[in-house]
Amino acid sequence: MDLKKYRPVFEITAISIVAYVLHKLIFYVLRDNPKYNNFHYALETEYGFFLLCSIIILLILIQVKARNIDNVGYTFLLVTSIKMVVSYFFLKPILNAATNNLAIEKINFFIIFSLFLAIETIVTIRILNNKQ
Repeated sequence: MDLKKYRPVFEITAISIVAYVLHKLIFYVLRDNPKYNNFHYALETEYGFFLLCSIIILLILIQVKARNIDNVGYTFLLVTSIKMVVSYFFLKPILNAATNNLAIEKINFFIIFSLFLAIETIVTIRILNNKQ
């Protein structure tokens, strides 16, 4: 098995672990603030969900690259759109919640979503620029 072609999966896992630790540290510092308590989803759940989605997306892109590199961009758009729909359904309980920290929880969700989307985009650009 060629581990070099799966390097982006290891990279995104490492980056997400670092981001999670930093995010958790921020929440630890703000633990006495009631706005950062009692979120609908735990931070681990959100990071786990987005990491799993990102790994699946990267594995699909690696397979598409092996077959036809010209379809990597279109595939990225398709799987990212699917991820956005799934993320909306993941976010829906937060949107329907009647808590006082709703805005902060939505911002937290959007930050995590944006982080993983940026990482996936950068990795896809690297895959497309590496037309070997």
